[in-house]
Amino acid sequence: MLMALAFYLFAAVLTVAAVMVIAARNPVHSVLFLILAFFNAAGLFVLLGAEFLAMTLVIVYVGAVAVLFLFVVMMLDIDFTELREGFLNYAPIGGLIGGVLLIELVLFLGGMMVAPASSAPRASPVREGVSNTQALGEVIYTQYIFVFQAAGMILLIAMIGAIVLTLRERTGVRRQNVAAQVGRTRAQAVENVDIKPGAGI
Repeated sequence: MLMALAFYLFAAVLTVAAVMVIAARNPVHSVLFLILAFFNAAGLFVLLGAEFLAMTLVIVYVGAVAVLFLFVVMMLDIDFTELREGFLNYAPIGGLIGGVLLIELVLFLGGMMVAPASSAPRASPVREGVSNTQALGEVIYTQYIFVFQAAGMILLIAMIGAIVLTLRERTGVRRQNVAAQVGRTRAQAVENVDIKPGAGI
């Protein structure tokens, strides 16, 4: 009974926080609701017995990604009034995607009510005596290795794209030229000066 109450509590708070991420007008509040959603998702992982995934979610997403989002949102000077002007142009596409997701949820919940046995979670194929971290590593790096590598490449491309989009060339700024520094010769780096006695500093 206690596990069921904890599950419904975490799930309810997670759902409300996820809705507030996209419904909040202030982007800083959206990031804070995102952090709340991550914490509740970690709680659900703990209830499922996946402590490693829960700790990874808290450390990586809450400790790094969400805080980075918060700093980026606070530092950028974004004109949100201009962004909201074209909202109605994308309303039909957004409504279509939302309708598809709603139909999928209705079909899924309807299938659970009609045949609850077929939608029950399957038994885990993990061997006895294997830790959660080892079992997760065996699945990711054997059965889903190509999907894992593809996800890494997608994140790498997204990171490079973010750098390219935010890179701004500024004039009058001294920049480091690594190739010129590495290619310096001894004659360019060292200068022999003959100082006469009594003429030093």
